Amino acid sequence: MLATMERMQILDRADELSSWILESDVAENYRQCLYKLQSDAQTQKKIRDFTKMKESYEEVQRFGRYHPDYKKVMKEIRELKRDMDMDENVAEFRRAETELQDLLDHVSTLIGGAVSEQIKVPTGNPFFSGSSCGGGCGSGGSCGCSA
Repeated sequence: MLATMERMQILDRADELSSWILESDVAENYRQCLYKLQSDAQTQKKIRDFTKMKESYEEVQRFGRYHPDYKKVMKEIRELKRDMDMDENVAEFRRAETELQDLLDHVSTLIGGAVSEQIKVPTGNPFFSGSSCGGGCGSGGSCGCSA
């Protein structure tokens, strides 16, 4: 029998856990910051300007400093990036995004550790990992860790 009572209980508990995460203060803060980011006209203009300039930047990168507009594009992309990064809505969103990712990493690590200490959890955060690769890489050891 594929669907045992134990498996059904695990699935129910996983649904319950995901509901808790979605209803958490961290997730609510993330949604509010995302809404502010998406609804603020000034912030969206900064993001659009940066995205447009990024296309020029990628074109210049193909030729490096030999491109005729190299210095101009490099200067403008740095200015637009800084302007976008300093926007209050972008900064708040990034903080909220990091908090939510930290929560998810922590939950993943707890679940993996409850199953076995040998399980590698791909958090991307070296704080949550005991492996030498700075996070569960999932690459089968190609990064040089002892997977």
